[in-house]
Amino acid sequence: MRLWGAAHAVDDLYQGLVPASVPYFVLDRHYGYVAAAGLTMAATLGSSVPQPFIGVLVDRLRPGWLAAAGVGLAGLGLGLSGLVPTYPLVWTLILLSGLGVAMFHPAAGRSAREAAGDSAGAMSIFAAGGSVGFFLAPVLATPALVAWGVGATALFIPPAVLMAFALLRNRRRHGELTAGAPARSGRDQWNPFLVLTAIEVVRSVAFFGVNTFIELYWLRELHTGRALAGTALACFLGGGVLGTLLGGRISDRIGMVRTVQLGAVLAVPLLVGLRLTPGGALPLLFALLSGVALNIPFAVLVKLGQDYLPSRPGTAAGVTLGLAVSIGGLISPAFGVLADAHGPQAVLAVICVVPVLALGLGLFLREPDADA
Repeated sequence: MRLWGAAHAVDDLYQGLVPASVPYFVLDRHYGYVAAAGLTMAATLGSSVPQPFIGVLVDRLRPGWLAAAGVGLAGLGLGLSGLVPTYPLVWTLILLSGLGVAMFHPAAGRSAREAAGDSAGAMSIFAAGGSVGFFLAPVLATPALVAWGVGATALFIPPAVLMAFALLRNRRRHGELTAGAPARSGRDQWNPFLVLTAIEVVRSVAFFGVNTFIELYWLRELHTGRALAGTALACFLGGGVLGTLLGGRISDRIGMVRTVQLGAVLAVPLLVGLRLTPGGALPLLFALLSGVALNIPFAVLVKLGQDYLPSRPGTAAGVTLGLAVSIGGLISPAFGVLADAHGPQAVLAVICVVPVLALGLGLFLREPDADA
């Protein structure tokens, strides 16, 4: 589990580097808001559309090399994006990085579930790895991007190469022992799984919206420096790490469905506080707490999805870790149009009401054993 958690952190580091680097493409390359949001869309388009199909492949063939290849491609695509001169090349490389993420998640999600068993707390360690990657992205990238500009993305190629090597080595040592593991028994419950997918889509819209525009909100509306803007993003993503781990523990106590509902209830007032609190430093608290609330359901949704589809854990992971999460980034261009017209503060205002949809959908969820 520790290896898969670390691999998830490295893989999602490259997803986190996209919003962390977008403000510097805006400042250094003079991209507009729509073009900037298009980079987020490229990453999520590459990772969202293929993941369900890759999940089916993982469930049928279990290609042990896929997670390693995905991490490697994610790192190479993102790392090279800051070195090429034209927007189409930048967009294409970020798209390929997203494809690498799509290759990683279903295979890693299935292997992590086998290691976690029925514990949401254990599964939260794997899920939190992804949140750690998102958190480390601005922490590591902001100083480098401030000092050297967008070309500093090349500094983040080595972690992908090293982790790909570690996964391949682990496969040679242990892959054969689990290659023939039987699928979990139970009837697949597609209707609640579709509701769960819709909840994850709504959550991801809010998460990616804040993730993409929070730095620009601090820079353009709160009139702070780049360092404090990067701190705001780090607080939001750091809260995501805490929320992911906390959600797993809460779920083991009160149940998965109630935990999903709790996250939606908490997110609304905290996002309102983020939008309305004045100053540059005090809103950092709401950035942290908003990240906690939005990520409380994350690991729970991943495990719940695999419980709804016990015979298709790779497919479930491809949707909950991939497609549904990534769709939030596909909404970013619409947020970019709104930001062009009314500023980043308008985007945060709209996001305040998004979790209400998740709360309404959560009323239709049920624990997997209810009709198994």
